Amino acid sequence: MKGTVKPSFFRHPSALVESTTVGAGTRIWAFAHVLKGAHIGQHCNIGDHCFVEGGARIGDNVTVKNGVAIWEGVVVADNVFVGPFSVFTNDLAPRSPRFLGAARRYQSKGWLRRTEVEEGASIGANATILCGLRIGNFAMIAAGAMVTRDVPAYALMVGVPARQTGWVCQCGARLAVDGSGAASCLTCRLRYEVRGKRLVPRRAPAARTTSTKKRRSATGSTR
Repeated sequence: MKGTVKPSFFRHPSALVESTTVGAGTRIWAFAHVLKGAHIGQHCNIGDHCFVEGGARIGDNVTVKNGVAIWEGVVVADNVFVGPFSVFTNDLAPRSPRFLGAARRYQSKGWLRRTEVEEGASIGANATILCGLRIGNFAMIAAGAMVTRDVPAYALMVGVPARQTGWVCQCGARLAVDGSGAASCLTCRLRYEVRGKRLVPRRAPAARTTSTKKRRSATGSTR
């Protein structure tokens, strides 16, 4: 008699997990429900009373706090934080599919709007994300904000409707930008610069290799 294969993720006894694609090391807590067809990556934490619909995709190392519903069409990239009771949507003009007057609309997936939360972004408690939007890498959405438009990478968004009030580092600290558009994080020392309406990480210059130094010494050339 073959033994039962133990799943590589943790499931609380009261959680209902119908999906077959949950990554190793993920933890799914009490009264959460993950439908068939949902994808959850490795080393995630899915809090109490969460709902993940079929067709939703969650990357690796994602934290989803209590009371969050992630619907079909929502794509959450690696290393994202989703705060408690934040809200996603996937239909800009919803009607009940059981209403005969709207039945034709729901005969196909034309109503479905894709929402993307890119790597490292954070969504604060009780924030609302309208569908069809993209939240950029490492953006920070404040608690209670209502996001109605695309969010640039590293942007700090506050209010209803959400407006950009500054920039944040990938570590989460708020950045001070000087008159030249340069910014340096006082917490982790990463450096950035503003180019137009974008914040771009500054890359440290590549170190010269030993072989290059020797070649220059031998030839006298600086080319």
